[in-house]
Amino acid sequence: MFEIYHPPFTTEAEDTKIIVEKQGDDLIYKRLFRGKEEKELVLLNNDGDITINPIEPVNLPEAITSFLLIEFKRSAIIRSGDKKKIYLKFPVEIGVFISDKSGNHEVIDIFTFNKVKYTLYGSHTQGIICRHWESDIYTDEPDTEKLYEGFIELDIANESNHQMEITNAIFNAYGMKIYFGDKRLGMKASMKIINKLLAETDFSTYPTTSRFKRSMELYTARKLAITSTKGIMEFGI
Repeated sequence: MFEIYHPPFTTEAEDTKIIVEKQGDDLIYKRLFRGKEEKELVLLNNDGDITINPIEPVNLPEAITSFLLIEFKRSAIIRSGDKKKIYLKFPVEIGVFISDKSGNHEVIDIFTFNKVKYTLYGSHTQGIICRHWESDIYTDEPDTEKLYEGFIELDIANESNHQMEITNAIFNAYGMKIYFGDKRLGMKASMKIINKLLAETDFSTYPTTSRFKRSMELYTARKLAITSTKGIMEFGI
């Protein structure tokens, strides 16, 4: 499903079918789930290509936060001064973009095959709402179902003077760089532990493998002015 398409076309995966038809100078976009129409759009005076690819997983059912919290199914303990690479899984959301003659892209649809859940990180007065996901901790790159989940290659550095227990990680979607191949998709990120209550995460622009392609970023397509790409964990790790 993750491809660049020139209309008209039909593509289908996991009981979801996307149909784009030509109607004169216009395009008709339809997304159906198990034969029932979930979305239909008329794209006026448009004959651009359609790109379907994974995007930052914080947009459904609506864009209420830029933060993803991954809760560890098992805690991880890292000694003072140590560095360690681990792998986590993250949920996949799928964006549908249309291009214009200048090469600009606009998102026209977002959907997912996962259940969406949110949680509060921190206190009720100062905490932040996050998209919630549970993941085990892996020491090697895990197997994933491409349409449902990807993996994060996470480099952890404990710069504190204490042994630390890590129970979750928070990532800012503004910094996400998703890369995908035929069967998998992934990201590279880092976590710097400062003390028991404070850690910092960020993403790398390098692919997890040279065979992966860079996914189109939703926030870049929307031309948002981004002030920070880091995830600041100030209510504990």
